[in-house]
Amino acid sequence: MAEAFAYLGQSFSIICQPINLLIMFGGVIFGVIMGALPGISATMAVIFCLTFTYSMDPVMGITFLCAVNCSAVTGGGITAILFNIPGTPASAVTTFDGSPMVKRGEVGRALSLDLFSSAIGNLVGAVIMFFCTAPLMVAALRFGASEMCMIVLMGLSVIIFLDESNILLTIASGLIGLWISTIGQDPMTGQARYTFGSSFLLAGVDMLPFMIGMFALTELYSEFLTPEKTKLGKMDPRKVTKLTNFKEMFSMRWLLLRDSILGTVVGILPGAGSTIASFLSYSMETRISKHPKDFGTGIPEGIAASETANNAAAAGMMIPLVAMGIPGGTSAAMMSIALNIQGVKVGPLLLKTQPLYLYSVVAGMLFASIAMVFVSILIAKVFARVLCLPYRYLAAMILTLAIVGCYAKNGRINDVYIMLGAGVLGILCKRCHFNNSAIVLGLVLGNLFEVNLRRTLNLATDGLLPYLMHRPITIVLLVTVAAIFFFAIRKANRKKADSGGVI
Repeated sequence: MAEAFAYLGQSFSIICQPINLLIMFGGVIFGVIMGALPGISATMAVIFCLTFTYSMDPVMGITFLCAVNCSAVTGGGITAILFNIPGTPASAVTTFDGSPMVKRGEVGRALSLDLFSSAIGNLVGAVIMFFCTAPLMVAALRFGASEMCMIVLMGLSVIIFLDESNILLTIASGLIGLWISTIGQDPMTGQARYTFGSSFLLAGVDMLPFMIGMFALTELYSEFLTPEKTKLGKMDPRKVTKLTNFKEMFSMRWLLLRDSILGTVVGILPGAGSTIASFLSYSMETRISKHPKDFGTGIPEGIAASETANNAAAAGMMIPLVAMGIPGGTSAAMMSIALNIQGVKVGPLLLKTQPLYLYSVVAGMLFASIAMVFVSILIAKVFARVLCLPYRYLAAMILTLAIVGCYAKNGRINDVYIMLGAGVLGILCKRCHFNNSAIVLGLVLGNLFEVNLRRTLNLATDGLLPYLMHRPITIVLLVTVAAIFFFAIRKANRKKADSGGVI
């Protein structure tokens, strides 16, 4: 362990040279801005910065790329809060409480909660990576298709907490999202499903354009429909730029810690990633909280839970990469390529052959976390002032970001059509009192749930029950999910009975 601290200190000694400090802070700011643009992911941010590292010292290049990657993940929550446009699927949960808080005029508070929580999640994830890489990888290898299926199902259980006053329509909304996730080619056989003979739908419904349509376009329609009620563009600049404070963050210390640990563990699991981590943490906090009904109304715990787990998972995805050479997601895969270009051979032998490079990765993540605390104060105030503009300019900005973000992701005009179709669907569902967030949740987790469920059924050649008897982790998770649904529905039934209604 003494050697580990020595290598970590050596990495920081290189970072702390004046010119390198300037480069690292520039990388953090660039990453946040790139992450805030819809369709520009952490993967693309790393690609943009890769060429700048060719002339750098290898340790400096590695730490720089790690800082850009971490800060770009953080930036995804900015547009989710400001414009109700998730920068990434993992930021969709941030809109649940970020958007209501912005409508109350607490823009700076919402953004600073997002950025500070992200920094803490990334910091805890990096610390866990430093101390616990080997044992966590051993535990992660015990998770197969059945365990992943149950973890996704636990993420889906957040649906029943989105609107406890209308639980049946909320569950129906989630089922609509699950159905939409099946459109396109069957992931196991390649057979077309629900495409109605159209080649347009063969690629399926992309999550990001669909989310932008469901959230951003529906919000634009609501604002224009009731312009007298909107506060956007008419906010008090002093209230807008007021940030969160240490007391508020300290009051959520246990929430930040447990969601950081949860996010890191989920990030280690192959195929899970930030999206499941953010949904799982939000679901967990709604069950733990003494005031679960307040979630979705613009409370700080909602933003903190999502963004802490989201960023911790991004750090967790680096653990299987450096320990086994297995990228935990697309951004981790891009980081693998970038590290190889820098001469880092990721895998089990990294700790023996190139220990300095391993701890350079940790140093980059730690620096990004610390730098984010200072950068957040500046960025939150600057971005918060955007909402002081007249709403006609904001609407044009939101629509432009939405269209460019949809097209930039894959370079396909079809994604713009998906966004427009999702916007129409979102407006209709809102008028019929369906829950748009539940629909998005079903779509985001639907494909992962289906793939792991079918893999489990294929593996259970002697029957599902005998197979599960040899998977104790799966049984524990299944009982937990069943208990969540049972107690939530029973609670809703009691409330309806007290008010003279039925669920």
